[in-house]
Amino acid sequence: MQPFPRITVEVPVLGVGSGPADYEGLAQRVDSLRRVGGLHMTLLHIGILEDFSRDVTEWTKGITSADAAARETVRWLRSLPVLGAFSGTSDRLIVLGGGRIAGLEVDVPQQVHDFQVSLVEGLRVLLDGLLVDNVDDFILSSPALGFRYPHWVPHVAVGRPKSRSRGPVGIPPMTVAFGESRVRNGRFLPAVD
Repeated sequence: MQPFPRITVEVPVLGVGSGPADYEGLAQRVDSLRRVGGLHMTLLHIGILEDFSRDVTEWTKGITSADAAARETVRWLRSLPVLGAFSGTSDRLIVLGGGRIAGLEVDVPQQVHDFQVSLVEGLRVLLDGLLVDNVDDFILSSPALGFRYPHWVPHVAVGRPKSRSRGPVGIPPMTVAFGESRVRNGRFLPAVD
């Protein structure tokens, strides 16, 4: 059986540094360095739609059905505005995911922060419409959403850290180019009327 895909709002990485050698140089500090073509920055993680819908139903004690939650979430995702392409800079690697992931921390333009905040605000409005009470508590406790911290750190996961050090590691400054925002795995969302 095919696993359900994770749904995120993200921006794809179009390029890192001035050429392939800049990015490949990270292999000195990162194991299993990911291909540039598959890199992205997550702006908002929704998770597996079925899991998210079930979280809403459980939180509302059945007042909002999983079908209704899924339908309204798909409508919301399809109505999101698009953030235009932009560039950021990175000069350090950070450790994420309890030490399992190395990421480029990226300094991004203010409009990217503003867009990410608008996504979270839109999620709050969606959840309020789905009759979720204590929306912020739901966001921080929903297993599907997977929020660990209320503060968003712009980053691109690039592999596994070689070092057990938890602190940031300085790297030569490099530009990171991003494309327009998109709903990852949006083609797998169900049709809604």
